[in-house]
Amino acid sequence: MTGQTILVVDDEPDIREIVRDILEDEKYMVLTADSAEDARQLQKKRRLDLVLLDIWMPGTDGISLLKEWASVDDLDVPVIMISGHGNVETAVEAIRYGAYDFLEKPLSTAKLLVTVERALQSDRLRKENVRLRGRLEPVAALDGSSEVLQALRKQMARVASTDSWVLITGEPGSGKEVVARSLHNQSPRREAEFVHVSLAAIPTQSILAQLFGTEENGIAWPGRFEQAKGGTLFLDEVGDLALDTQAKLLNALEESRFMRVGGQQYVDVDVRVIAATNQDLEKAVSEGRFREDLYYRLNVVPIHVPPLRDHVEDVPQLVDFYLGWMVEKEQLPYRRFSTGALNVLRNYHWPGNVRELKNLVQRILILNRGEEVNANEVEAALSDTISGAAKQFSASVFNTNLRDAREQFEKSYLEYHLQRVGGNVSELAQFAGMERTHLYRKLKTFGIDTKAVKGA
Repeated sequence: MTGQTILVVDDEPDIREIVRDILEDEKYMVLTADSAEDARQLQKKRRLDLVLLDIWMPGTDGISLLKEWASVDDLDVPVIMISGHGNVETAVEAIRYGAYDFLEKPLSTAKLLVTVERALQSDRLRKENVRLRGRLEPVAALDGSSEVLQALRKQMARVASTDSWVLITGEPGSGKEVVARSLHNQSPRREAEFVHVSLAAIPTQSILAQLFGTEENGIAWPGRFEQAKGGTLFLDEVGDLALDTQAKLLNALEESRFMRVGGQQYVDVDVRVIAATNQDLEKAVSEGRFREDLYYRLNVVPIHVPPLRDHVEDVPQLVDFYLGWMVEKEQLPYRRFSTGALNVLRNYHWPGNVRELKNLVQRILILNRGEEVNANEVEAALSDTISGAAKQFSASVFNTNLRDAREQFEKSYLEYHLQRVGGNVSELAQFAGMERTHLYRKLKTFGIDTKAVKGA
């Protein structure tokens, strides 16, 4: 077995079985679904490596399902569309929404296998590139001369060489993942995997399967704990876990073993656990929302990441780093920030912390209005971030009915805070006090594109 799992979604039984036989002959593990609803359920329960998705199906068609997954970041694997009625417009639409390629029926076995192999290889390279970027970026992102950052680096240096578990706290965008990756990169486990699990982004009913994997009919689908074997498991937004899930996580951490969902045998685990949260877990413990025993199990070494407003003297160094990074890695044009521009940045309150600064530098480089960035341009960019929402409130808002005015405010509020958290819907849901499913519906209703915000 290759260990790679492919989901085949097609309403024609003959097609499903033929594709399954072809792929199983090549040692892939294959799951099948005859509808979008079945595909949704399997995607929640299984860790997939690739999806073959038919376009024309009863109910929800393949393009609509692809758009759905793309709109909520619900699928981070390559998708190959298949159709018996292919045309250029359909293929272009599929690619626009993130499909890797487009195959026409009747399927050629040779072309199917080549396309599958290339899609999996491309995805491996993409993820490896992300992993390598993650190993390179953090060290410089924590580089600053302020006393608070010097103290943070000293604490990290003492902790990194140990195998102690760490609980990282800090505001959204302050750099908690950066600290976690830096600890891993400086640890004896640095040659093994760093596995980042955003717990707030996983549906509650799927968290156990994602963490511990699943097993059915003797076939195992490993979870994140097994993926991180010998390395570091980063449990991001751990404060969002439900109490029953907290109990199962605690049991696995204390015994260093767990059972896959549906499994009968224990799996031993050897990982270093680093957890992070922007919540006050001590308060959550006192209110009964977080288990006290799990809190102390995770909080062996506490590390607090300061907000950017507490070390604004580091802004010029951070700007220099992100300038160099984006020029070299993203091929954006270099632009020099004037002293006046840097002064404006130092005097800003940075509600979105370092992430907001990074996004601002990127946006200014993309606009490319000359060799030098002056104070006026920075003020305009900061104003766009804030008043991309606030500027919408002109006198006209008072000349409409209350429902329309409320909707206008809600849209502007969500756009502003989505920009502030760098497009992270989970963090926005936490800040706004909304359930993620309700928030996703709101964003869709208002036509707010989270992908565009992340890429901005």
